Amino acid sequence: MIYKEFQNLKLSALGLGTMRLPVVGAAPDAPIDVERAAEMFAYAIDKGVNYFDTAYGYHDGQSETVTGRILSKYPRDSYYLATKFPGYDLANMDKVEAIFEEQLEKCGVDYFDFYLFHNVYEKNIDSYLDEKYGIMDYLLKQKEAGRIRHLGFSVHGRYDTMKRFLSAYGDEMEFCQIQLNYLDWKLQDAKAKVDLLNEYHIPIWVMEPLRGGKLAELTPADAGRLNVLRPDEGVPAWAFRFLQSVPGVTMVLSGMSNMAQLEDNIATYAEEKPLSDEEWKALMEVTDSMLDILPCTACRYCTAHCPKGLDIPTLLSLYNETRFVNGLITHMAVDAIPEEKRPSACIGCKSCEAVCPQQLEIAGAMSDFVRRLNEPAGL
Repeated sequence: MIYKEFQNLKLSALGLGTMRLPVVGAAPDAPIDVERAAEMFAYAIDKGVNYFDTAYGYHDGQSETVTGRILSKYPRDSYYLATKFPGYDLANMDKVEAIFEEQLEKCGVDYFDFYLFHNVYEKNIDSYLDEKYGIMDYLLKQKEAGRIRHLGFSVHGRYDTMKRFLSAYGDEMEFCQIQLNYLDWKLQDAKAKVDLLNEYHIPIWVMEPLRGGKLAELTPADAGRLNVLRPDEGVPAWAFRFLQSVPGVTMVLSGMSNMAQLEDNIATYAEEKPLSDEEWKALMEVTDSMLDILPCTACRYCTAHCPKGLDIPTLLSLYNETRFVNGLITHMAVDAIPEEKRPSACIGCKSCEAVCPQQLEIAGAMSDFVRRLNEPAGL
């Protein structure tokens, strides 16, 4: 197992995420298969994994309890436990003390090694920063009391939202967890977020390294292109090798659902093998082949001609996301936009299309976006 230095700690470079633990049955709220999960934890610990990430809402609230129960069999100083304040739900903003105490009880611990503001994004940032809720003050007091060892945040919001949070709380943030993989390097402009965190000298924690499993398999053509360069490397390993090549990455979390995934990922993290320039270029070409997106350059000519004042470049960016995967995070991002500025407000006048240098069919894209948003969101 590769280890990374974080302050005075040695963290396993691969952490076990507990959002996708094995379950009994196939129902959305199916209970966690505790026996199989415990076997995975035992294997991970035996192979050197020492970082475990959970959250208040994972597995409909089961994850913290099960994670704590399994880890209770091991010495408390042999692992690092992370969880998060569930500010993705605005109803929780005035409950930070009650929730924090509940989390300690559910996990069966006296302190958390790592604690995060969960999912900073456009809809909750005002509340996160609002002093009347006292969230930061409370968490800093818990840190002073030793009940939080290290404080950070996770973010699914856009670059500007992330920068605003850092402007307010950057001095207190010790690490940041972002969605980072070779697809989102371009699709969600994760590169800009990485650059921002490196400017602040904030270590990067990675979530969704395989994009929810989307990068575990590629088309035969794309897989063949990569196999020529690394014949002994499987497709999923390329996603991790990419992350080993990104400056500032300290922790990579993978939400593994079965022993086979765990074994493969741990084998990958037996050594560090960052990409060469040639390999990076090939992987970016694979990324381009996967992206069926509208090539908006954000020149913003369109916004000046929109009678509804829509932020068309931002909407097109979110639309491109739904074209790849119609996920919950994208739905949340749209929900954070005022109703009169959402894609449903487009009247189809095509004034924007008349001035678009890329000749994009924007009105049609907004109509299709609305249709996609009316479909159930995935993870």
